[in-house]
Amino acid sequence: MMSVRSRPIGSATRGTTNPNRLRRMDRWIAAAHAGVLRRAADPVAVDLGYGAAPWTAVELLGRLRTVRPDAEVVGVEIDPARVAAAKPYERDGLSFAHGGFEVPLPAGRRPLLIRAANVLRQYDEDQVEEVWARLCARLAPGGLVVEGTCDEIGRRHVWVALGPEGPRTLTFAARLGSLGTPSDLAERLPKALIHRNVPGEPVHAFLRDFDRAWAALAPYGALSARQRWIRTAATLRADWPVVDGPHRWRQGELTLRWDALAPRS
Repeated sequence: MMSVRSRPIGSATRGTTNPNRLRRMDRWIAAAHAGVLRRAADPVAVDLGYGAAPWTAVELLGRLRTVRPDAEVVGVEIDPARVAAAKPYERDGLSFAHGGFEVPLPAGRRPLLIRAANVLRQYDEDQVEEVWARLCARLAPGGLVVEGTCDEIGRRHVWVALGPEGPRTLTFAARLGSLGTPSDLAERLPKALIHRNVPGEPVHAFLRDFDRAWAALAPYGALSARQRWIRTAATLRADWPVVDGPHRWRQGELTLRWDALAPRS
């Protein structure tokens, strides 16, 4: 009896994408996940919901290969027309597949990385935990899910990093020259937090402290926005569990432990 292929899990996104939109996330992944990538027996990554054009999958492959020259990327899209449109871009290490949150890979392969950028914005907040659990269950040992949102040209970006056990960290990243206040990043919070930026929630308290430190350190802006960001991050580390340091801060990033910012029940 012929088996019937199950329907992909999820629904199509708007498909909006632009070249270099996810460069900040990619740069962070290549640094934070480098050790695991170098040691992996099967360094395959998934660009989940890459959109109407395959630019982000193409770019992810190039950035991962600066760390692991034989890395592979599979772009997964729930819209069959988008998969068909991407097929001409396939090459060594880059392929495209029809699917959703079940993350289909051939021959039982399990991804070392699943990147889902600007995918969960259209879902309800109460659906996020289930999607996270489904994606994390697909990971290879040592694997990572990176899920978040950014603006249309990648100037402002916030993402969650998850391991098989669940969420680990939250990263804020920005083109610092375009940033008015750190709380401008609130509009790019991932779905799990976007509605939690209200008094009484940890993420609201953090963004308040972020803005206060940024304002207090305004004189460093005379040197550069980067120097102001670095000093602000160092100040925040006194009261918040910041897990990175000056090398990442210089990139316009700041990463904290997820448990300090997680929604209150």
